[in-house]
Amino acid sequence: MTLDFELTSEQQMVVDSVRDFVERELYPHEEEVERSGRVAPELGEEIKNKIIEMGFYAPNLPVDVGGGGLDHLTLTLLERELGRPSMALSVFWGRPSAILMACNEEQRARYLLPAARGERFDALAMTEPAAGSDLRAMRCEARRDGSDWILNGSKHFISHADIADFIIVFVASGEEDTPRGPRKHITCFLVDRGTPGFGIRPGYESVSHRGYHNSILMFDKCRLPAAQVLGEAHRGFDLANEWLYGSRLTVAAMCVGRARRAFDLALAHAAERRQFGRPIGRFQGVSFKLADMITEIDAADWLTLAAAWRLDRGLAANREIASAKLYATEMLARVTDEAVQVFGGMGLMNDLPLERFWRDARVERIWDGTSEIQRHIIGRELLRPLGA
Repeated sequence: MTLDFELTSEQQMVVDSVRDFVERELYPHEEEVERSGRVAPELGEEIKNKIIEMGFYAPNLPVDVGGGGLDHLTLTLLERELGRPSMALSVFWGRPSAILMACNEEQRARYLLPAARGERFDALAMTEPAAGSDLRAMRCEARRDGSDWILNGSKHFISHADIADFIIVFVASGEEDTPRGPRKHITCFLVDRGTPGFGIRPGYESVSHRGYHNSILMFDKCRLPAAQVLGEAHRGFDLANEWLYGSRLTVAAMCVGRARRAFDLALAHAAERRQFGRPIGRFQGVSFKLADMITEIDAADWLTLAAAWRLDRGLAANREIASAKLYATEMLARVTDEAVQVFGGMGLMNDLPLERFWRDARVERIWDGTSEIQRHIIGRELLRPLGA
């Protein structure tokens, strides 16, 4: 197999169209989002409607359910461009969770198809105070009551749940004995906003991604019919492994896009800012920084695109996706820090977006699997074929 590095005309059109939209429609609102810490509902609706008119909404879903039907590589190119603006704004470029493809026919009509049309917005809930990377440690639980399920417990750090119409929730649903001891079953539920016994509360104030909120979910004797189970009862862990591991690629791609924006600002400044009679980019202390920054960005970019390329060809890509997520998120931290250094004191002022990029970069090494978890995945994938 050969890897073709040239974009097709369709891929180049996607990149150009998304970047133009981002610069024209999203950049102008970033300062207000940073100042207020929120996106006005009417602005979010306006952004969504413009994307629907463009025919770019739900690009990650198949055409037969109303999505854009993009392959993994083209979708990754799109996500890379969406890493450039404030995440609080780019979230309205709806990319419904791919796990909704596991919906049965009735659920498709209620959740998947409306999500693909932009009529309903979803959020994904796994994390709890005692269960982050260790999903089997969930305490939020569901128990059967006749043909229904009763949910009790809480979730936290649930991204954009404040604007979601329904939540895709993973909870413990009993346990089984294994040679390694008891192991919790996990079941996935579709829970509508406004369901009795279900509440969404404001989450924590974060230094990263202002305006893109996390929420706390509370379940208090929340009764759900069996029809709200996504997939099979007790098989939620398998469901997550099948549909969600590719989300790490989205994080990697968006980090690459944000790093390129930071680099572009640093490069222009290095060419324009003069000290001691010449542009500061002429000094090795700055030019070497620029050389290292672009090398790391390109490396992260190709790691990410190569993983997407493997997915499109049905090749195993778990290690490659973990490598892309690990390297791209850590690269973004280094690049944004160096970009601030190139600007000096002005880099930390909110007159420029660099201090925001610097703050936003920190969370990328934590969510969707910490850097430590990615290293664990990479090491496991390397050792398993050797029987270790």
